[in-house]
Amino acid sequence: MPESQLVRVDKSGGIATLSLHAPPANTYSYEMMSALDAAILDARMDDDVHVIVLTGTSRGVEGKPDFFCAGADIAMLQRVTPRYKYYFCLHANETLNRLEQTPKLVIAAINGHCVGGGLEVALAADLRIARRGAGKIGLPEVNLGVLPGTGGTQRLARVVGKTKAIELMVKAELVDFDAAADLGIVNEVLENDGFDEAVRAYAAQFVPPARASRAVGLIKRAVQTGAEMSFESGLALERELQQQLFTSADAKEGLAAYVEKRKAEFTGA
Repeated sequence: MPESQLVRVDKSGGIATLSLHAPPANTYSYEMMSALDAAILDARMDDDVHVIVLTGTSRGVEGKPDFFCAGADIAMLQRVTPRYKYYFCLHANETLNRLEQTPKLVIAAINGHCVGGGLEVALAADLRIARRGAGKIGLPEVNLGVLPGTGGTQRLARVVGKTKAIELMVKAELVDFDAAADLGIVNEVLENDGFDEAVRAYAAQFVPPARASRAVGLIKRAVQTGAEMSFESGLALERELQQQLFTSADAKEGLAAYVEKRKAEFTGA
């Protein structure tokens, strides 16, 4: 399938929705990761985009499960050389790092099974919301004799803690989305009916004029970058980013709206 069809892009209302499309399970390949990388960079550079939503295309077939993403194409990995496997994982890691580091809020809308590399993709998002009863979530790579090699061991441990992350991975445990929310892997579980509309409403709360999207992006940067620094260095980064915001139009609007006791109308500037 051409790269342009492997990630479908829709932009409207300040939201870029990137949909993984490789039916039936939305497994990813080198070509899909290349398409995703290009879509992320395009959204990052688009001043009209304030939030990125990452999801999987739904087949909508009665009695057939939907997938957010079932991870890497296992059949492809079986037939390629170890050297190709290594560079494939490296490329995928670079793409997910770009997703994690882009200065715009990224929401994973998990609308079906999210396993293996699929969960690794979702973990690179800032927030994860899921469709109730639509599937399972987990990192069962140990069943294949390998480990989660696209950031899973590192990101899951940072979300649930080392001990629980090890337990989930070595037991190859798959849990439903409500249990994933209890573990902190999923931020919120939305009802099955009307999920797509609810996702859009969820994302819209972070888009101007409702929210100062530049501040949202710098909050993300402060947390993502600061978490890898010493505490003192993180505080220094926080002060630097705050100084940038103090000169922004949205900060002036937010402070003025507070003093004037009115609702702020942000522009993202």
